[in-house]
Amino acid sequence: MMGAPRPGFGLGMLAAAALALLCALQALAVLRMPSAFSPSDITITLAPGHTIELGRAELAAPQADPRHLRLRRDSAGRWFVASASGMQGLRIEHGADGTKTRSGALALQAGQRFQLGAAQYTVETAHDGLLRLQDGAHTWEYDGALLRQDGSAQSACPQSSLGARLLGFWNRILPAFLGFERPLGFGGNLSCATTIGNPDAAPGSASIAFVDGVPTVFAASGSGRVPLLAEVDGLPADLALRELPLDDVSALGVGRTRLLAAIDGDTLRLQPVSRVALFPDTRAELPEGVSWRWAPRNSWLLPASTPWAGAFALASGLLAGLLAWRTVFRKQPALALRLGAGVALAIAGFALLLAVRAGQAPGAAPTLLLAWAALWYGLQLRRPNAVLTTGVLLLAGGLLLQLELGTAATDTSWMRHFQKTAAATTLGLGLTGLAGLLKARRPASQAQVEWTLLALACCAVVALLVQVGWGSETGVFDLQPVEFAKLALTVLTAHCIALGLGAGDTGSSARKAGLLRWLRLASPALLFIVLLAVALVQVDDYSPLILLLVWGAAMLLAWSLAARQRAATVALCLLAVGVIGAVGLLRATSPDDIAHWNFYGERFLVWLDPAAHPHTGQQLLLGARAILAGGWMGADGVFGLAALGASAPDALAIPAVQDDFAPSFFLNRHGLLAALGLWTLQALFLCALLGAALRAWSGAAGARDFRHAWQARFRCFVLCGGAAFVFGHFLLSWGTNLSFFPIMGQPMSFLSAGGSHLLFFIFPLLAFGAAAPSSKES
Repeated sequence: MMGAPRPGFGLGMLAAAALALLCALQALAVLRMPSAFSPSDITITLAPGHTIELGRAELAAPQADPRHLRLRRDSAGRWFVASASGMQGLRIEHGADGTKTRSGALALQAGQRFQLGAAQYTVETAHDGLLRLQDGAHTWEYDGALLRQDGSAQSACPQSSLGARLLGFWNRILPAFLGFERPLGFGGNLSCATTIGNPDAAPGSASIAFVDGVPTVFAASGSGRVPLLAEVDGLPADLALRELPLDDVSALGVGRTRLLAAIDGDTLRLQPVSRVALFPDTRAELPEGVSWRWAPRNSWLLPASTPWAGAFALASGLLAGLLAWRTVFRKQPALALRLGAGVALAIAGFALLLAVRAGQAPGAAPTLLLAWAALWYGLQLRRPNAVLTTGVLLLAGGLLLQLELGTAATDTSWMRHFQKTAAATTLGLGLTGLAGLLKARRPASQAQVEWTLLALACCAVVALLVQVGWGSETGVFDLQPVEFAKLALTVLTAHCIALGLGAGDTGSSARKAGLLRWLRLASPALLFIVLLAVALVQVDDYSPLILLLVWGAAMLLAWSLAARQRAATVALCLLAVGVIGAVGLLRATSPDDIAHWNFYGERFLVWLDPAAHPHTGQQLLLGARAILAGGWMGADGVFGLAALGASAPDALAIPAVQDDFAPSFFLNRHGLLAALGLWTLQALFLCALLGAALRAWSGAAGARDFRHAWQARFRCFVLCGGAAFVFGHFLLSWGTNLSFFPIMGQPMSFLSAGGSHLLFFIFPLLAFGAAAPSSKES
C-alpha cells in the first residue's frame, strides 16, 4: 500500500523542476557558445636602435588606446617602454624583487623641481612623512592627510561633499598618523582642502601621494592634459611620456589587460592573461615585427595549478574521513554524506575563488558543473524550507544571467564575473549546509552570544575604518566591508529588540550593568552611525543612505507590530505613503527648480531630463534603450532562448551592466514577462523570510524557558532585518533600472555579479532561514 505523500513533497518537486529548467538553460548557453579565438602569445621582434608603437589592435587589449605604448631599444640592446601619447598610463612588474612601477610617476627628493603650466615647484623637504615645497609665492606642507599653506591648514572646497568635509575636519583635529590619507592635487583656480590651485591646468592635472613612505608625483593622462615637466637625469621631460627600462620585466599592464612578459635577446614575448579580446577567426592585421600564436576558447579548460588539485584532494579526503567516521562509529551515513559534501563544496568554492583571483580559473563547463553540485546540494538540505528553496532558485537565475553576459562578450573578462559568482555560490552553499547540519552539543549561553556579537561589531567597525583609510567606494582588498557591517547591524539590533521585548521574563540577570548593557543599548546605534559616516565619506551617491533608511523603517515597523504599538505602526505606514507621494512629486518637478541643489543635484537633473545630459546620463539612456528593445518577450521574441550564447554588444555597452544594471540586461534578453516571473520569485523569497520570522515569533510566545523565547525572538528579528535589506536592494535596483528613482549604485541581490554581498550577507541570511523551523516542525 502506498503511503501518503509527505508534506511539502509537491513543492519540492516543483522547485526541483524549476532548478532543472534553469540548469538546462545554463547548459544550452555553454553549448551554444560561438567559436572564438584569442592570442595566447604575442611575439615582438625589434632590432637595436629601432622603435615600434603598439595599441589596442596589436595587443588584443580592448581597453587600450589605438596608440598606447612605445617600445624602443637603444644601441646597446636594452629595452625601454613609454606611453605613446599620454592618454593612458602603463604598469610594469619586475620579477626579481616583485616591485611595481607605473609610467607618469616620479619619486620626489629634496631640491627637485617640476613645472605644471607656468607654475614651478621646488621640493625643499621630502622625508619622515613630510613633503615641503614652494612655488615662489607660498610654502606648502603635506603629510599625506593634510595640506598647509604657509603653516595654516586649508579650509574645505566650496563644492565638497559632506563626507569630504568630515574627513578634512578629522584630519585637522587629530595627529597625522591617525588621519586618513588624501592625495594632494594640482589644478583649478582655487587652493582648498588638499588642492593647490593652478589656473593653467584643470583640476586633477597632477597629484602627489606617499608610496611606501616616499612622496611621489603622478602626471595625469587624457586628451586635455597639461604636460607635467620634471627634472629627470638633470633634464626636463614630460613625465607622462617618460621612458622606463624593461630590465627583468615580468608583466605589463595595458589598459585593463595584463600581459606576462619575457625578454629573449631581440624578442619580447607577451602572454595575455586577463581581459583579452576574442576574435571569430584567426585573422588579424599586424605590423611587421609582431606575430600572434592563436588559441581557441576552451569551455572545458581545467587549471593545472597545484593549489587547485590540492584543494580537491583535501576535500575528497575530508569527505571520505567523515563518511567513514559517521558510518562506522555513529551509524549515520546520510548525515555523514551531507557533512562531507558540505566540506568538499566549501573547499572547492574557496579554491575556485583563489583561482579566479590568480587568473587561473577553469573554463565555463567545469565551473558550471561545480555550481550545479552546490545548487542541488542546497535544494535538498532541508525540506520543506521555502527560504532555501527560493534562495537556491534565485541563485540559479543569477548564475544564468552572469553566464549569458560571459558568453555574449567579445573579451575574456566578462566570464570572470560568472566564475566569481559560481565560486561564491559553491563556497556559500557549502558553509550554509554545514551551519544547518552541525549542531552544538550544548547550546551557547546568552553571555557567550553577547560576547560573540560584541566581537562581530568590533570586526565590522574595524573593517569599515580600513575601507575609509585604504580603500574606496568599491571596497578594500577586493572585499566590501559594508556587507559584513550590514549583517552585524542586523544581528545586533535583533538581539537588542529580543531582549527589550522579553525584559519582563528574563529576571534580574538581564538588567546587568557594564559591558553587556552597553552592547544592548549602544553598539547597534554606534555601528549604524559608522555605516552612515562611511556612506557619506566613501560613496559618491546616496543609495546607502536610502538603504539604511529602508532597513531602519522596516525594523521599527517590526518592533511596533511585535510590541503592539499601534500609534507607531500607523505613523510608519503614513510615512511610507508620504515617501511614495514625495517621489511622485519629485518626478514631476522641473529641472530648473532643482538646478541649485548641492545634495547630489546633478543626479536628479540627469534623472529628470537624461536627453539634456547625454554623457552623464549614458547609463540611464543605454539601459532604457535595452529595456525597450527587450519588449514583452525579449529582443529575440522567444524569451531569450534563441539568443543563448549569442553576442549582445548594445546591452554590454551599459556601464556596470554586470552589477547595478544587471536587470536591464535581463529585461533586454528575456523580456518583461520573464521579469514578472523573477519579481514573483523575489516576492516569494521575501514572504518566505517573513513567514519564518512569524513562526519564530509564535515559537517564542509558546516557549516556557526564557532562553528559548529569547532565541526565537532573536531569530525572528534577524530574519526581519535581513528581509528589509534584501527588499531595499530589490527596490533600489529595480527603481534605478526602470527610472523610478535617480541612478543609485546598489547591486540586485542574487542577480548581480556575486562577491561580498553573497558571502557576507546573503548566505548568512540563508543559514538563519535554514535553521528556522519549517512549517512541518513548528
